[in-house]
Amino acid sequence: MDVARPLYRQFADRLAAAIRAGTLPAGARLPSVRQAARDEQVAVATVLQAYRALEDERLVQARPKSGYFVASAQRGQRPAEPATSSPPQAALAVDIASLYELMMQLNGAPGVVSLGAACPSASLFAEARIRRALSQATLRHRALLTQYAGGFGEETLRRAIARRALAMGLALDARDIVATGGCNEALALCLRAVTRPGDTVALESPTSFGFLQILEAQGLRALEIPTHPRHGLSVDALALALQTQPVRALLAVPTLQNPLGGCMPVAERRRLAQLLARHQVPMIEDVIYNDLAERDEHRRAVKSFDSEGLVMVCGSFAKTVAPGLRVGWLEAGRHGAEVRRIKPAFGGGNTGVVEMAMAELLTQPGYEPGLRRLRRALAPRMAEARDLVAAHFPRGTRITDPAGGIMLWAEMPAGVDSLELFRRALALGICIAPGTMFSASDRYRHCVRLSLGGDWGEAQREAVARVGRLAQELAAEAARTPAAA
Repeated sequence: MDVARPLYRQFADRLAAAIRAGTLPAGARLPSVRQAARDEQVAVATVLQAYRALEDERLVQARPKSGYFVASAQRGQRPAEPATSSPPQAALAVDIASLYELMMQLNGAPGVVSLGAACPSASLFAEARIRRALSQATLRHRALLTQYAGGFGEETLRRAIARRALAMGLALDARDIVATGGCNEALALCLRAVTRPGDTVALESPTSFGFLQILEAQGLRALEIPTHPRHGLSVDALALALQTQPVRALLAVPTLQNPLGGCMPVAERRRLAQLLARHQVPMIEDVIYNDLAERDEHRRAVKSFDSEGLVMVCGSFAKTVAPGLRVGWLEAGRHGAEVRRIKPAFGGGNTGVVEMAMAELLTQPGYEPGLRRLRRALAPRMAEARDLVAAHFPRGTRITDPAGGIMLWAEMPAGVDSLELFRRALALGICIAPGTMFSASDRYRHCVRLSLGGDWGEAQREAVARVGRLAQELAAEAARTPAAA
């Protein structure tokens, strides 16, 4: 028995293996919770937790008053995923601002179906609950409306964040947490604390275009590290880079990496922390998507393995609680004093009543059930969009299959230019994110990211199919070009 893994996870993994192998076919009824508990000689709660984990992973379905059944579509029956990335080996200057700005302007624009920006739809959140929390915070803490906010966040919020961080394996001191105006501010502060213009920052490839924008604004160079679509950053490739390149920091998203959606295995997270300790290189860890991961172990932060204060963790609640409140946070380890020194230059304090409202939302009893509802709402659309890509994009297109989150990455045949695809789709009122946005190089020109956190209905389904047909047209044009020459 693997004592390092919880009993429920060991049981869930055995069932998952049987489902993927076809031993348990689609539609098969799983043993009742009580029967499985007797068979496995474990508690009923352990079986229930295992079944719920498999439900989050879209492998089983719960039917009212009937029990749990194997879901109808399994990942093994779906198209191939992209291969591990092969980015340039040299650090590159970054120029991504203009495309990023256009993408954000198009998000939510009238007449545009947005599949570009990774912005969740208002329909995914409990708007009434958010409104009540904000109203109550304004009434209870109205004195904060006429005071300058404290520079590092309301103590009540920082305590609530520290409690939430326990789910990521983190035992944080609330006094070390700094509240920010969103995750990007947290990332920018941490980078400024450990780098200077011209320095090289290692990051995944492909990577978030928001990261590239921050690097560009701070005059930093990007060294892209090979990244697997399911398992995330290659620790071995990073080890080689640290031996051969002047890397000053690592910026990474170990859970539901943007745009691939990969989740680093726990053992690799531990290896990564050990590698950084050997080279004394700081890491900025973005945990913004951790609560959207389907499996508990994928929510564990690299910082939980950090014994030297080198990992600086940054997060926000824009993807899970209330995007409009713009509350982020960081804990900078040994670099905390430097972050506090420079934070006033980034705008000083935040809005106290907003922070108190967020603290209320984080500590309400409905928080965890709300996360489960959010993950369940997103999972079907991710599966549906993946099937649409498989059906309508050019033959040979590879598609990621992330264990949660709100985005898919499609790697099309080499002749398909994603920038031209972006232009043609936009002419039809559809916004996508071309692959060139996710690298300082031109390596992902045949790739596209589809963000599925926004509205989801017939217009969005047709938009995915329409983009696929446009990509087929581009593939056909590319195939004809050599013959015409």
